[in-house]
Amino acid sequence: MSEFVLELNGATRLERIEGVSSFVGEDASGQFGLLAGHSRHATVLSFGLARFRVGAQDWQFLALPGGVAYFDADVLRISTRRFLYGPDFREVSGALRKELVAEEQQITTVRTNLRHLEEEMLRRLWEMGRR
Repeated sequence: MSEFVLELNGATRLERIEGVSSFVGEDASGQFGLLAGHSRHATVLSFGLARFRVGAQDWQFLALPGGVAYFDADVLRISTRRFLYGPDFREVSGALRKELVAEEQQITTVRTNLRHLEEEMLRRLWEMGRR
């Protein structure tokens, strides 16, 4: 069985997984699969779960908030903000859900802070114009 290398590049870590026999991901056109020897391929991955298999072992589920996948010379490079993977679908999808909720809360906080900053700047500009 032919195999290839999977390189996962996150913002804070890099993992190289040897002996990958199959990868299934999803992009805007739908699901796609990659095997060793596939021609050069590049795509933007959708938010969610992908999966890969090392040799004949069970599937590993890969959670990621989107990313870029580039396959060439039997190396699949995936660049994303963060990723996590494991054999338990429920565990990986639950962890992804937790990260999403936390990220959404952070985004809401940043937006609120920006709105307050804008309001304060406008108030000060208005006061400067009155003087």
